[in-house]
Amino acid sequence: MAESKRTQTGEGRRERKRRQTRERIEQAAVSLFLRRGFEATTIEDITEAADVSKRSFFDYFPSKEEVVFAWQDSFADRLTAEVAARPASESSVAAVEAAIAATVIASVDERGLALAELIHDTPALKARDQLKYARLEQKLAEALLLRKGSAPERSRMRVLAAVVIGALRVGSELWQQRPPGASPQNFAHEILAELWNILAEFGDEAKARL
Repeated sequence: MAESKRTQTGEGRRERKRRQTRERIEQAAVSLFLRRGFEATTIEDITEAADVSKRSFFDYFPSKEEVVFAWQDSFADRLTAEVAARPASESSVAAVEAAIAATVIASVDERGLALAELIHDTPALKARDQLKYARLEQKLAEALLLRKGSAPERSRMRVLAAVVIGALRVGSELWQQRPPGASPQNFAHEILAELWNILAEFGDEAKARL
């Protein structure tokens, strides 16, 4: 079969092998991080577990940190895809709430929760963790604008993305104080419901001052 032969999904053999190698490195690294701790795991440990060379590791990830944050990038990609899939007739607020709930359900499994705990408990990762919100905000704003398809909506969609991602930032901190057995998706709904209530209260206060 020719090297350029492509699968039904449009993925060629070379692309598939690269994806599989990247996934193998990521899975090996995360398993080691969760078992040994981030600082105690070396790149050599990861390459041995993934059965790749050190050079191959750096072909895919410039550092150990980037392996961890690849999981966060997948969250952003899922979120924007969910926004794009919402009905055109749906309001932007409703679309965002439904997209976030669906993304949380799809992304937050036992391993994802453990990884979030690892990030929270590792100073080197926790400092970098804050950068994800800027990327999430930008991607969400772009997805909302594409859905609206109107340049005049740019400012409104940027504000909506900013307040929603701000709520997620606070929510991630409050999640660390959650009661045992709390549902991630219910927690996400509660955070957003509280956000809309606060915005409504601020709107009423602003109207009262006019």
